[in-house]
Amino acid sequence: MRSHRGPATVHPGAWWLWALGLGTAATRTTNPLLLALLVAVSAYVVTTCRPDAPWARSYSAFLKLALAVLVVRLFFAVVLGSPIPGTHVVVTLPEVPLPHWAQGIRLGGRVTAEGLLFALYDGLRLAALLICVGAANALANPHRLLKSLPGALYETGVAVVVALTFAPHLIADAQRLRAARRLRGRPDRGLRGLLQVALPVLEGALERSVALAAAMDARGYGRGADVPAPVRRTTAALTLGGLLGVCAGTYGLFTADGGRYGLPVLLGGVAAALAGLWLGGRRTPRTRYRPDPWDARALSVAASGIAVASMLVLAGSPALNPGVVPLTAPELPLWPAAAVLLGLLPAFVAPSPKEPSPEVPSPAVPTREEPSPDKQPEESS
Repeated sequence: MRSHRGPATVHPGAWWLWALGLGTAATRTTNPLLLALLVAVSAYVVTTCRPDAPWARSYSAFLKLALAVLVVRLFFAVVLGSPIPGTHVVVTLPEVPLPHWAQGIRLGGRVTAEGLLFALYDGLRLAALLICVGAANALANPHRLLKSLPGALYETGVAVVVALTFAPHLIADAQRLRAARRLRGRPDRGLRGLLQVALPVLEGALERSVALAAAMDARGYGRGADVPAPVRRTTAALTLGGLLGVCAGTYGLFTADGGRYGLPVLLGGVAAALAGLWLGGRRTPRTRYRPDPWDARALSVAASGIAVASMLVLAGSPALNPGVVPLTAPELPLWPAAAVLLGLLPAFVAPSPKEPSPEVPSPAVPTREEPSPDKQPEESS
């Protein structure tokens, strides 16, 4: 008999930091070559490190969503026009006259190559951001991530866990009811079929919710420790002030005039919010069974994403945002491209999902020796 230890995994928070780093880098550039490189890096890491689990199959859904966003952005540029002036007319659509109060908006008209190229660059940036978020969803176990939340977010984590648990049941109930209606010869499509299927699904969800609430209340969920009133007020002030500081600092970083005060305000807001979360965790004391460690692998994964974001934020190359007037081919800047390639580090550092888990021999268990068929037991005198 051997007892198996679980396979080596990376902390889910490290995967989210890596993906958010790539997403931050995607927001700093409109260069299609760099954005395509970011998408390729995330796709390679997902292909190499994605485990064989149902939640890990969401990456393709985010790819389809990113493609849909790109198509919608180009469609709006064709129908509603673009603020970019251009001289290379691709097609001229019939223009719909609008009233005087709709100045600045047009339907139809000239579609220029410069406007389409600007819309393509803008849509690619948002699509790359969505793909980076999809990579985090495909690599980070949501249940382990919620288990790692601080105590101040305990109620939020429980609500999300319940929602993630009940979502497959809702889909299964809807499929079962639609199959039953088809067997009875009743319509299962259209508005009428939707209403007659939705009501039993909602009734079953409410019954499961009431039963789960009673079971959780019987097991002590929702109980809180006695925290003095000054500590509660300090926690609320720190959390609210920290969030306001984060919003103001982020706004300062994205504006030209707030570049000097944006980073200090952002760091101060993050520090205040973390202090508020730490104080808020005293209200709900928790223990974790087998907590995920921040080992060298997890730190390397998180550091690679942060390094990509930092280098593209600090890079001042004009090739990060190529112009479309006049029409020129975008160039691939050397140092930003090398910084993006640092995002490939998790593919070599993180354990492969097919990596065998080490076996630890357990203490030997004595067994009773069975007599062989050809060996008869000796008769007792």
